[in-house]
Amino acid sequence: MNTKAKGREGGYNCVVCIKQVPDTKKVTGEAMKADGTINRAALPAIFNPEDRNALEAALRVKEMYGGTVTAIAMGLPAACAILREALMCGADKAYLVTDRKAAGSDTLATSYILSCAVRKFNPDLVFCGRQAIDGDTAQTGPQIAEKLDFAAITYLEDIEMDGDFAIATRDIGTGVEKDRVKLPALFTVTEKFGELRPYEVRRVMKYKKAKAPVENGGVALEGDFAIGQLSCDDIGAEADRCGFAGSPTNVNKIVSVVLAGGDYKEVAATDEGVKALVDELVADHTIG
Repeated sequence: MNTKAKGREGGYNCVVCIKQVPDTKKVTGEAMKADGTINRAALPAIFNPEDRNALEAALRVKEMYGGTVTAIAMGLPAACAILREALMCGADKAYLVTDRKAAGSDTLATSYILSCAVRKFNPDLVFCGRQAIDGDTAQTGPQIAEKLDFAAITYLEDIEMDGDFAIATRDIGTGVEKDRVKLPALFTVTEKFGELRPYEVRRVMKYKKAKAPVENGGVALEGDFAIGQLSCDDIGAEADRCGFAGSPTNVNKIVSVVLAGGDYKEVAATDEGVKALVDELVADHTIG
């Protein structure tokens, strides 16, 4: 079957939001600043795992039905590292949203800033990871959809296109469901969608030094400056909705919880074994 025939002429304009996050597997006592924000300098930075799945979803739509993929990351210039990865894997364009006004943004402010950036590209489909490992809130994707007035499909596992509609397979915990949704729409993607494809060698050579210029008004250039840079002003974001000013969330503290093993007792998987365990728990007043 020709899958392109199910798409539409010109393909689909896909935007994928990706994030560089601290590696939470290496959390230390220095992971939090006094103001309640993450001390990113204290932890190695990685490509958020489920954002990699989101990028794969966008690339798969492009591969099967045609179109373009634009990757957007919000953060410090160091986040160009994951935008380079996106370009090496097949993204057509990459943009860094970076601005001092965005510092300290919680999910509300982050989703607002990203929605302003995404709107500039007039996408048919927007893909986000289900959640970022530095917050685990799963709020940003749906909030972007709300601000764009897009339909939101969460926990995406597979996607097919049918003209101006997407047919999404999503995880509902007890199984899967298929939803037919009219575009434009936003999808949050889980690891079940599949791993991000490897780099293309020719694209590695082209983009291995890619970075954003200090300022270019959002224009994605070629060569070493293949990553476009956008400020809050460039995307029309209101200052009082960005950064600390637009973030009502307060973080009390971040701790690393280590579960230590202790004594254990094996219980036979029989009615007699379970009865003996219950009798013992009653006798020492753990229950009853």
